[in-house]
Amino acid sequence: MIYALPQPGATGHTAPPKPLLRMSELSAPPEPATTDDALDPPAARKRPKPGERRVQILQALAAMLEQPGAERITTAALAARLSVSEAALYRHFASKAQMFEGLIDFIEQSVLALVQQITGREVPDPSQPPEVGKRQAARIVAVVLQFGERNPGMVRVMVGDALVFEHERLQQRMNQFFDRIESTLRQCLRSAASASATPTVDAQVAAGVLTALAVGRLQRYARSGFKRVPTEHLEASLALIL
Repeated sequence: MIYALPQPGATGHTAPPKPLLRMSELSAPPEPATTDDALDPPAARKRPKPGERRVQILQALAAMLEQPGAERITTAALAARLSVSEAALYRHFASKAQMFEGLIDFIEQSVLALVQQITGREVPDPSQPPEVGKRQAARIVAVVLQFGERNPGMVRVMVGDALVFEHERLQQRMNQFFDRIESTLRQCLRSAASASATPTVDAQVAAGVLTALAVGRLQRYARSGFKRVPTEHLEASLALIL
């Protein structure tokens, strides 16, 4: 059986879904205004809204990660892209690692919120009909891959390419993100495996295969220079597993 996959943002529920965003579409959160913004050029220019500079830095970092060979980005290169000094960057982020944490926050908040919408609750109900759990699992995989497709630079963070030379805790956070995705898939698929003599094991195996599929497609997307889209033939691929 082939499960119809959602368009970006679609979850199958009646409540209005939160759309899948690009980092470039992110709005600045409200923050207390500062009296001196070091990123402002000497020339008279309209002062950005509070918090907007932090968002601009993260957007610039994400955009740079979309470029070929951008596995490692220096603060000097980031500052040059924004036409500011490195010291100006550190007024908004204590370190480059904190900038990457900002990108990881965006990944987690965007994807996990949609995953919860798909399941209808924080922890999926393992007693639901088998076909419901399979549809939810298919949609969760689709959401992860659609997010990557809309945010190519983020894919380098998700698969760890951009984190190789950064603090180890950043890679641990991304590992925990995919662990959480796998755990949710396992819960969704327990009902689908209820007829088996070993439903827990079967659900665990299927969840692991689906998670590996998602990670593998994201890695292929990044290493193809973002030419092999991660959702390519996804419905047929999921039909072989589910």
